[in-house]
Amino acid sequence: MKLVSRDIDKNYAGCVTMIPEEAEDLWHAYNLIMVGDTIRSTTIRKIQTESATGSVSVNKVRTTLTIKIEAIDFDTQGCVLRLKGRNIQENQYVKMGAYHTLDLEVNRKFTLGKQEWDSIALERIETACDPTQHADLAAVIMQEGLANVCLITSNMTIMRAKIETNIPRKRKGSCTQHDKGLTKFYDQIVQAILRHINFDVVKCVLVASPGFVKDQFMTYMMDLAIKMEYKVLIDNKSKFVMVHSSSGFKHSLKEILQDPAVTSKLSDTKASGEVKALDDFYQMLQNDPNRAFYGVRHVEKAVDLQAVEVLLISDELFRAQNVAQRKRYVKLVDSVRECGGEVKIFSSMHISGEQLGLLSGIAAILRFPIPDDEEEDSDDD
Repeated sequence: MKLVSRDIDKNYAGCVTMIPEEAEDLWHAYNLIMVGDTIRSTTIRKIQTESATGSVSVNKVRTTLTIKIEAIDFDTQGCVLRLKGRNIQENQYVKMGAYHTLDLEVNRKFTLGKQEWDSIALERIETACDPTQHADLAAVIMQEGLANVCLITSNMTIMRAKIETNIPRKRKGSCTQHDKGLTKFYDQIVQAILRHINFDVVKCVLVASPGFVKDQFMTYMMDLAIKMEYKVLIDNKSKFVMVHSSSGFKHSLKEILQDPAVTSKLSDTKASGEVKALDDFYQMLQNDPNRAFYGVRHVEKAVDLQAVEVLLISDELFRAQNVAQRKRYVKLVDSVRECGGEVKIFSSMHISGEQLGLLSGIAAILRFPIPDDEEEDSDDD
């Protein structure tokens, strides 16, 4: 995301102008934009004109509109953010108060105005406009006949390719058909890696499978790279890390990112950090449940007692249309930071974020235990 200008006054009201430079920037915009905000951007509008003879013609014109947002829709497949609202500024083509839908796309400048920019929104701008926050991790999760090629960014897991091939079984006395099917399968995975993984950005490619499928694939891929002179694979051989997974399905990504060998290699990627924080929470819940809370009321109680060491919270909670509800979560984050605690904001489109969502979207690891009876008393009150 490119920050063009920022005009926010001492009361935290104002506007910010940005240009999304890649698909993930639209995800940041989706988390920034709320119902009731204003947005200004270029758009195409159909205009009907009637001639003196009574014939009607329809023309498309490009114009700049400012609308007050009433509905937000994010298309993850097409990477388009659709914002519906009423026009609030004079325009020669669109009447005041008329409805229009603005489409935010990559490389289309927009200006976002808010009555109040809270700490979460300002932090999101800092993150989005930081050039180091890019997808630096890829994963190829496979089993015989099935492979998933994923890009893991700091905010979401993006499925780039799913390969499914029917591999014939080995028959007594002959493995020819099985070997041919396997070769075709491996070749499709190699082509998907070449097509979807940018080795200039990606620091590490995890190759995961049950059994020896990953080992056979790596041998095949490097032999093919030498034979076909795929220089990009040969030069980046050290970036491939083989790890065990229970299956070739996408959900195996969580267990892969928990592998200690992988964690040490990926210690500087946010995706791995989030999974570790969630894993620590589950460990604490199992071993010392009085130091692992989830649910907003329980976590608020812990925050009031300055007991929260690590706060785990889903970005989905900050998209609440109820302003008071959003402020409630922002206050929790600010309070934890003021007391020296750590805050992990999980993306709802990431594997770890989906898991946290099952725990109401908010959880905390505490500095000291708070007994259950104290929590029950507070609930009764």
